[in-house]
Amino acid sequence: MIFSGEIIASRQNKNIVRLMKLSDRRAREAERVFRFDGVKLLCEAIKAGLTLDTVFVKASAADKLCESMSRLYGYGFEDVKCRLLLVSDELFDKISEENSPEGIITVAEYIDKFHKSYIIKEGNIPDVSVGGVLLLESVRDPQNVGAVIRSAAALGIGCLAMSEDCADIYNPRTVRAAMGTLFIQPIVRVSSLPEYVRALRSAGRKVYAAALDPSAVALGSFELEKGACVAVGNEGHGLSQELIDACDAKLYIPMREGAESLNAAVASALIMWEMDRL
Repeated sequence: MIFSGEIIASRQNKNIVRLMKLSDRRAREAERVFRFDGVKLLCEAIKAGLTLDTVFVKASAADKLCESMSRLYGYGFEDVKCRLLLVSDELFDKISEENSPEGIITVAEYIDKFHKSYIIKEGNIPDVSVGGVLLLESVRDPQNVGAVIRSAAALGIGCLAMSEDCADIYNPRTVRAAMGTLFIQPIVRVSSLPEYVRALRSAGRKVYAAALDPSAVALGSFELEKGACVAVGNEGHGLSQELIDACDAKLYIPMREGAESLNAAVASALIMWEMDRL
């Protein structure tokens, strides 16, 4: 195993200082890199072909981690095409964002192949040739967003379209909740979901708003059209009226009387299962 330099033991080390800054969204966006913990996520990143920047390894766990990578995923440290830095045990436990750190922290570049941002205006409309689209408006909890990404990848959703005020997809909690599917799921962040809905409709797609409304139709009581798109809001406020008005129709998830509303991740999973059922 080839590691760069001596074992890092100081929190003032420039590589550690940089790593810790990546907990802040502004720092991530400035460098266009993000961090995540764990062997599984590192191996999923290698498998997906991400461009890795740096991997930090807990000194006492290096041999065991190399063995785990090989046994569980078929990779080794020789497959990590970036700097490998050893970190003292005491320091590693302080810089990890896991309650029980495995001993690996990875820094990788943003995934431009799958994740794009658009300012919606004439002549600059995101590609609408993909399969079913789930639109997320104002879902601000990183773990909910990560869970939606994981379900979208599992259920074959063509694209997630997110409003700009949704949680950052590169937030460490989002990355952890997505469990590696962030690395392969197409996602667009758009400046105006209503404008994006109008673009989808102009391309011949039918778009539903998940909303409690007298005119809404119960999910499961009808077949969603091939390539149908559905908009989901946060559990506190639901969808904005502007986005609801931009959609073709409304649907709701039937629940037993007296039940609380579902959180956005669970509601999205149920809807995406129906989208993929055809």
